[in-house]
Parts: sequence; C-alpha cells; structure tokens
Amino acid sequence: MNARERFLRTMHFEPVDRPYLLPQWVFPDTIRRWYHEGLPADIHFNAYFGFDRYEHVPVNLSPLTTEKEEVLEEDAETKVVRDPLGGVRRMWKYRDLGMPQWLEYPIKGREDWERFKLLLNPDSPCRYPQYWDDLKRTYRDRDYPLGVAAGSFYGWLRNWVGMENLAVLYYDDPDLVREMTDTVTDFVLQVISRVVEEVDLDFATFWEDMAMKTGSLISPHLFRDFMLPNYKRVTAYLREHGIDIFLVDCDGNVDELIPLWLEGGVNGIYPIEVAAGCDILSYRRRYGQDVILIGGIDKRALSKDLAAVKREVMGKVPELVAGGGYVPFVDHAVPPDVSFKNFCYYLELVKGH
Repeated sequence: MNARERFLRTMHFEPVDRPYLLPQWVFPDTIRRWYHEGLPADIHFNAYFGFDRYEHVPVNLSPLTTEKEEVLEEDAETKVVRDPLGGVRRMWKYRDLGMPQWLEYPIKGREDWERFKLLLNPDSPCRYPQYWDDLKRTYRDRDYPLGVAAGSFYGWLRNWVGMENLAVLYYDDPDLVREMTDTVTDFVLQVISRVVEEVDLDFATFWEDMAMKTGSLISPHLFRDFMLPNYKRVTAYLREHGIDIFLVDCDGNVDELIPLWLEGGVNGIYPIEVAAGCDILSYRRRYGQDVILIGGIDKRALSKDLAAVKREVMGKVPELVAGGGYVPFVDHAVPPDVSFKNFCYYLELVKGH
C-alpha cells in the first residue's frame, strides 16, 4: 500500500496495512539535541523515521510586498523589527522557541485595510511556480497525497489586526471585518481555482489557531456570523471538484469549535493539544466517523521515562487506529526536552498498530 492509498483509506475510515505516519513537526533545537544523541546528520529526516510522504501544491497565498524587514532597535538578546507588511515586533535574536511581542499591527482601521488588500492580488504571477506545467506532470502518477491550502478566516485577520483589536472590531466595525473575511474568501478561491481544476487533489487545509487553553478566542455566535458562510463557500467549491477531506490546524481547546467546523464542511482537526484540555478519545466517541482526528499525543509525556511514553501511546493509539480516521501525531512540534531515544520508542509503538 503506497502513501496515497494509505492516506485516503485512513481518511475514509477504511482498513490500512499500518497507521499513516504524517511527517512530525519538530523544533530546530530538538533536532540539534538529537544529533548529539544518535540521529545521523547525513540523512533525510522523514525517510529516517519512516514518515509517509505528504505534500501541498506550492501555491502562494501570502500578501505580496516589495518592502523589506527593518531593524528599529536591538539589544544583546532581542531586536525590534518592522516586518514587510508593516507590523512591529520584538523578537528573540538567538532562540528558536518563544513568541514575538507584537508592538504594532499592519492594519489599524479601514484606511490601512484599503492599502493592505492591494497585496492580495490573486493574479500576481508568482502565486504559482514558474514551471507549473512541468510540476503538474509530476503529480499525474504520484503515489502520495497532495493537497492545497484553502485559507484562514480568523487566523490571518488576527495576525494583521491583533487579537484584542479584532475582538473590538467585531462589534465596533462589523462591516469592515465582514469585508476583510469576504475579500480573503474571494482571493483564496480565485488563486486556488487553477490548481483545483488542473490537478487531481486529495485534500485541503485551513489554518486558524483561534483557541486558547480554555476555549475559543471568539464566541460561537461570532464564528457563525463572520466565518461560517466563508467556510461553506470554500468547502462547497472544493467538493464540487471531488475533494472531500478538509483539515483545519488549530491550537488550543477546540471543544466548542468542532461542531462549527463540521457545519462549515470541515471534517478533520489537528493537532489536538492535550495540555489545552482536548480529549481525543472523547471526540471520537462523540463524533464517530463525522470527524478525522490527527494528533492528540501529549508532548509532555514524551519528555518523561519510557513507561510514560508507553502509557500515552497505548492508552490512545490502539483504539483510535482500530476505528479508522485517525493519524497518530504529537500534539504540536516536538520540544527539545524530548530525547531521541524517547521519540524513537514512541514511533516504534505507533508502528506496531
């Protein structure tokens, strides 16, 4: 069974020869640690661990600007930069881990939005690879799953406006938020229409990161009002072209978001963070085959002893794999407190199912 067959059968709750192994996110500091603990430096990372191939068509959905990053100030450990989109952040200079401190966001109101939306030109030549026809030929007889990024209806806006500012805009200027979300939807559909119509795709992905440890960053009411119609537009268009696997990447506690995504046509979630209170077994029992689950392996357990690793894997993976529609995956990037030995043992246990 090749990677594409294994992926599609897993996503459709059909029997497979072994679990589909999605390439694991890993922090650079973790890999540097593993080099000292036995990971060969002259190998392909995914091939070494036996991960299945998984690809997105390289369609560029980024705002496009000719502006360059500008360093405004710096000290021994941090620097303040104005990024090409106009946001200002204080960042660590020598650390891979740690979030930047946002000091200013690119969009502060309608005037900024009128400028910013010009960066979302769907007809920009670099939205697609220069040798697109050559790339299409490589996809025709592939043996691995291929998908397309399908946008974001909260996460992108949050990055452009700021979380608190966006929360206020939902009430102070709902027309602006709705215009931004609708513009994103139109933009995404125009950009991806070419690949959707010219390539036989297997899945589509969304990115949101719209939850914290205890729940969603916006209410279900706001989701229904400002996001649900947009999800429905995109998933309906993709279903018309034969795509029926829709995966959303969202950190934090997604308990109240799952039924909303399902209503919008999204049927898969990842990485299902345990530290945020996500209970992957309860999700399976509640939603059955309505939802594809990817993740749910507690990264904190992998940093302990081998017995803890085994308890974590064996308490979830056998039941979930047996029921189908599940991909074992650590619940975010593997942090540097996880040893090479522990990670290899984790994969050994997973591969046994």
